[in-house]
Amino acid sequence: MKLLESLYNIDDINNYADGYIVGVQDLSVNYKNYTLDDLKKIDELCLKNDKELFVSLNKNMHNKDLAFLKEVLLLLDDLHIKGIIYYDIAIVNMHNSLCLKTPLVWGQEHFTTNYQTMNFWYQYGSKYSLVSAEVTLDEIIEISKKAKTELIVPIFGYISMFVSKRHLVKNYLKTFSLADNSDINYMTKEGNVYPIIDNKDGVIVYSSHILNGLRELFVLKNAGISYVYLNSFKIDNMNEIIKLYKEAKEDNCLQLENKINNMLEGNTDKGFLYKETVYKVK
Repeated sequence: MKLLESLYNIDDINNYADGYIVGVQDLSVNYKNYTLDDLKKIDELCLKNDKELFVSLNKNMHNKDLAFLKEVLLLLDDLHIKGIIYYDIAIVNMHNSLCLKTPLVWGQEHFTTNYQTMNFWYQYGSKYSLVSAEVTLDEIIEISKKAKTELIVPIFGYISMFVSKRHLVKNYLKTFSLADNSDINYMTKEGNVYPIIDNKDGVIVYSSHILNGLRELFVLKNAGISYVYLNSFKIDNMNEIIKLYKEAKEDNCLQLENKINNMLEGNTDKGFLYKETVYKVK
């Protein structure tokens, strides 16, 4: 089982991760977005350091995006990309119409929750599925037994809870004549603090706590999961955390998990790994 990290600093490419996920400027959300020249450099460094590279093109595409999207897909097909993460089905159609060889990764955020849809997209070139962070550990194991795609499971980091193209924070600040001088804003609710990004692509609201599933690594490994994903957004000591994940064994995982929890000042939890999503009508 391999560890994938969202790459926020090109200088980190030679760290303990087995591979990286990056975004592309104007075509991605919830990742550090790079230019095409950066992408070529990252590809070379990953090849040199024996790292795998996944590229996320996971925003909702518009007609104005299609020409650039085609250019990017053709470029990626000439690089050493392990997989292209997509949200918009336009990417599947364009990928197949261009007869590209780079595998696809079905990653529709909160929808990637079942093996039947994974198997459907497998027919159209999706070799991998980036599993929703709202799926429980038991459900992940069940999916792994029946899915034809290889699974990428979120195991660490802030969880993206909500994405909107509306500029909710900027509109609020403008309405009340407040200064807009921060890259990250925060919302406090019921004692929890939620990081919020509002940029040119819209708003992303993250979980208040950091998912830390180090102890669950071995359950996933024994189930044959191909990849786990660690999100490095807002994590200052990510290299040390990746190192601890790589050093983890069944007899020391509890100790290392607690060490990470202490490094993050206790602001960690298990996300939805043991929490079923239940919809109730009020």
